[in-house]
Amino acid sequence: MYSSTKARLKSVGKPFRALLASDVLMIMSLMVGHVAVPWWIAHEGGAAHLAIYGAMMAMVAFVSMPLLSPLGDRYPKRSLITVGLLMFVGEGLFMAALASLGFYHLGLLIALEAITVVAMSLILPASLSIAADLVEPHRLADAISLQKSAQAAGRLMGPALGGMMLAVSGTAGALWLHTGLVMLASMLAWRIPFIPKHPGKGGADRWWRDIRAGLSATWDVPIERGRIAINFLVMVFYAPGVGMLVPLKVQSLGLSGAWLGACEAALSLGMLGGFLGGSSWLAESLGRYRVVILAIMVEGLALALAGYTRQPLVLVFAFAMIGLGLSVVQLVGQTHRMLAIPEDFRSRMTSVGIMVAQIAGTLGPGIAGVTLLHFPIGPVYIVFGLAVFASAFGYFVIPRYREFLSLDHTAVIGWYGKQYPKAFGRGEVK
Repeated sequence: MYSSTKARLKSVGKPFRALLASDVLMIMSLMVGHVAVPWWIAHEGGAAHLAIYGAMMAMVAFVSMPLLSPLGDRYPKRSLITVGLLMFVGEGLFMAALASLGFYHLGLLIALEAITVVAMSLILPASLSIAADLVEPHRLADAISLQKSAQAAGRLMGPALGGMMLAVSGTAGALWLHTGLVMLASMLAWRIPFIPKHPGKGGADRWWRDIRAGLSATWDVPIERGRIAINFLVMVFYAPGVGMLVPLKVQSLGLSGAWLGACEAALSLGMLGGFLGGSSWLAESLGRYRVVILAIMVEGLALALAGYTRQPLVLVFAFAMIGLGLSVVQLVGQTHRMLAIPEDFRSRMTSVGIMVAQIAGTLGPGIAGVTLLHFPIGPVYIVFGLAVFASAFGYFVIPRYREFLSLDHTAVIGWYGKQYPKAFGRGEVK
C-alpha cells in the first residue's frame, strides 16, 4: 500500500502535494481547536454557554456560506484559501493570548470563533473544488482520494494532539498549538499555483445574481436537486449518530472517555482505509451506482448496531464501518460531480451542498434532543440508524443518476452544462 500511495502522490504533481500538506495541517489545527475551545467554554461557562456557542456558530455558518459562495468562482482559489487561513492565524493568536491571560468572556469568544466560521466559508468551497483545476481529469479520482485521505489523517491526529496539550499545558497550550499548525498550513498554501480569474465588473446586484444563479442551477439540474434532497434526509439522522449521541452512548455503557476517543479514532481509520484504496476497489467491483447506495445502507445499519450493542469493541467496530461507508459516499461520485459542473459554477454549487448539510446538521441534533426526553439512548440510536438506511432508497428515484455515474471521466466533463444548459444561462442541449 505504501508504494502504491507513493506512486499516486507522485502522479498528481508537486502543486497538489502542497495542497495535501496544507490540508493535513489545517484539519489538525481545526480539530485541536474543536477540542480546546469547547473544553474551555464547558469549564468556565458550563452547558448553557456551550449550547449558546453552538447555536451561534451554526447561525453564522448558515449565513456566511451562501453569501461568500460567489468568491470561489470569481477569484483565484489559492488566494481565498490563503486569506481564510490567515484569518485563522489572527483569530488563533488572539484566542491563545486570552487563554494565557486567563480572560474568559463568552461574547468575545463567539465573535472570535465567528471569524473562523467565515474563514471556512472562504476555504471549504475553494478547497473542495480546486482539485479539478490542478490535475488532469483522468487523475481527478486519485487526487480527491488523496485529499480526503489527508483530511482523514488530520482528523485522526488532531484530537489526540489537542487532548495531549490540554493534559500537559491546559487550554492556552492547546490554542497555541492550534495557531502554530494553521500558520504552517498558510505557508504551504502559498505553494499552490496561482490560477488567475477575471471577476468582471458589478457590485451588489452582480453579487446577488451570482448567488441566485448558483442556487438556481442546483435546483434546475435534476440530479443535483435529488442528490441534495436525499443527502439532507440522510444528514438529519446521520449527524447526531456521529455527534451528540456518541458520548451519551459511551456514558450509558459506563465506559471511560477513552472509549469515546476510540470511537472517534475508529471513524477516522475507517475513512482513511476507504480513501487509501478501499473505496476505489469497491467501486470497481460493484459499480459506482450500487456502491453509493450500499455504503449509505451500511452506515445506517452500523449506526443501528452502535445503538443496539452493549459491547465496547462492537461499538468501535461499528464506527469503523461508518467511516468506511462515509469514505465511499464522499469519494465515489464527487469526482464525476466536479467534472460535470461548469468551472464557473463549481464553488457556488459546492457551497449549496455544504449549506444544506449544515442545516440538516443543526436540525438533526435538535430532533435527537427532543426524542431523548421521551426514550432511552439505545432505541433512539437504532431508529436514527434505520432512518439513514431507509433514506438510501431515495437514490433509486433520482433521474438519470445511474446513467451519470456510468460515464467515464472524459465523457462526464461539462456534462451538466451540456445536458441542462438553461440551468447555467446557456443555449439548448448539444
